[in-house]
Amino acid sequence: QVQLVESGGGLVQPGGSLRLSCAVSGGTFIHYAMSWHRQAPGKERELVAEVGRRNIDTTYANSAKGRFAISRDNAKSAAYLQINSPSTEDTAVYFCSARGIVPYNYGNTYWGKGTLVTVSS
Repeated sequence: QVQLVESGGGLVQPGGSLRLSCAVSGGTFIHYAMSWHRQAPGKERELVAEVGRRNIDTTYANSAKGRFAISRDNAKSAAYLQINSPSTEDTAVYFCSARGIVPYNYGNTYWGKGTLVTVSS
């Protein structure tokens, strides 16, 4: 069973920066695309960014382009989300997700429990 554990959330000031981490265990890490999602109070969960097997294969939501950076370290079975210049609208619970991308696990998706990011002065 693939398990994901997020860390790095907390209180950050507008214009500051924060790095979220996602530790993955129980699977072959490179067989999964990694993504970050977020859910703000009273809103639906939304995709923030996704990275394929390699760090050059990335996609971002429009709200994240230019401010957020997703990456992965295949040697450490970890994924990261760098959040730069956040605003109060970025306040949300951030979830890490692993999606199978090879035939034996294609489409299988696993989630972490989330880490809260609060942007406030």
